[in-house]
Amino acid sequence: MTTFLIGFMAAGKTTVGTALAARTGRSFIDLDDEITRSGGGESAAELVKRSEPEFRAREAATLQALIDRKEDLVIATGGGAAAYGDNVDRMRARGLVIALDVELDEARERATHDASARPLLDDRAGERYRDRAPFYRRAHAVIRTSGKAPPAIADEVCHVEAVYQRAPSHVAALLALGDRTYPVVVAETVFDPQLFSAALGSPSKIAILTDTNVAAHWLAAAGAAFPAAGVVTVPAGEGSKSFAMYERVCAEMIALGLDRSSAIVALGGGVVGDLAGFVAATLFRGIPVVQVPTTLVAMTDAAIGGKTAIDTAAGKNLVGAFWQPRLVACGLETLATLPARERRAGYGELWKYALLGGPGMWSLVSDPAALGDVITRAIAYKAAVVSADERELTGRRALLNLGHTVGHAIESASAETSAPLLHGEAVGLGLLAACRVSAAVVGTSVALEGEVREALRSSGLPSDLDPWLTDEVLARMSIDKKRVGSELKFIVVREVGQCEPIAIPVTDVRRILRPVTSA
Repeated sequence: MTTFLIGFMAAGKTTVGTALAARTGRSFIDLDDEITRSGGGESAAELVKRSEPEFRAREAATLQALIDRKEDLVIATGGGAAAYGDNVDRMRARGLVIALDVELDEARERATHDASARPLLDDRAGERYRDRAPFYRRAHAVIRTSGKAPPAIADEVCHVEAVYQRAPSHVAALLALGDRTYPVVVAETVFDPQLFSAALGSPSKIAILTDTNVAAHWLAAAGAAFPAAGVVTVPAGEGSKSFAMYERVCAEMIALGLDRSSAIVALGGGVVGDLAGFVAATLFRGIPVVQVPTTLVAMTDAAIGGKTAIDTAAGKNLVGAFWQPRLVACGLETLATLPARERRAGYGELWKYALLGGPGMWSLVSDPAALGDVITRAIAYKAAVVSADERELTGRRALLNLGHTVGHAIESASAETSAPLLHGEAVGLGLLAACRVSAAVVGTSVALEGEVREALRSSGLPSDLDPWLTDEVLARMSIDKKRVGSELKFIVVREVGQCEPIAIPVTDVRRILRPVTSA
């Protein structure tokens, strides 16, 4: 196989690539060195200084020549290669693409000894770092390198390669978590016994957990992939994420004969995935789980990353565990049987990823023909973030909560009304709230809220936030999981593609969302 290493300057691509090639018996090629060799001796640094456009064109041509070679290679690209033209797409079509992630300050520190060889690590390096990040996230896998020695990074690359080689060709992303690395597959159909056996091996027993709606459409197909599996069915809807249902599911799985060598397959949307994941994390102190999401929200968010939970009367997802699946298998055919409202609701999460991912993704979400590409890009974004911050310790994974602080409060409050909102609908309203808070706190353009409102409206989602800013909704923000003391970790949007967590008092969020007006 051929592995391409991409990433920012001084991420360690050459050092890690050299070690990887030596371990695996492949030839190593540094793309910059190949450009120098084929260009008559003018170094990449010299060419960049003379004419960066000419360098990028030569870089793309040299990369294509390597892609066309019929041998297994390890190729380290320059920092800007992934951000030029369709280089990432061509690399992904040829082999495995791994992005080595490094913090900008550490990249600067690493490069102090050879600054002359990195002419683009200059005063505009921060801008380049930000602009290139969306392209790096389109790699099959992202591996964090900060604070790690090259041999340890090479170990992680080997884990990713091993999983990639066992997975089918339609891998959207791999979550690089060492020996817990797993693939996210996106295909028209995923009910293939070989796909699941590669992830699970030979468990003593398999139980499929699904809900009444999904069972009517897809249980037969899943049963064909797992002919000896037991089945546990729960009522459709958020109400199944409860302590009572958790206890019932555990009891039924024990009665089916599951043991510590068994596995669970979660077939359904976010409710089923969360419940199945929490059962898997706790039953017999932890057994494997495979996620087969059947909704847009689950495919792009809930099924990926290992967050599992059930709800309490106080709020959503307050009791749970981190428990990574062995595989996430997204069958696009399952979206065809979604009720129209459920399908529309999925766009709440897609617009979230568009705000996080940048203008390139923002322009795609409204194009129905690009849905498969949008799903894949959203998956790749989440995989990159989770790989770098699995347990939400560095702040990166917190970005995925964009729109959720207020969105969860609205969703929980609406559950007690005659017309409860779906998760994606509530998240969409939460995005509007995030834009409003961002304008007040970090000076974001007030026009962004209007742009997001129009995006939601164009997707058939609720877009009127103010009626939902009730006393109950504002009160529910105080029990958000991300609250620390009197402050929330709130995700603000500076502009499309530039989001960050900030600490903000709960009282300030309430004041901004619903100012007190004089009589």
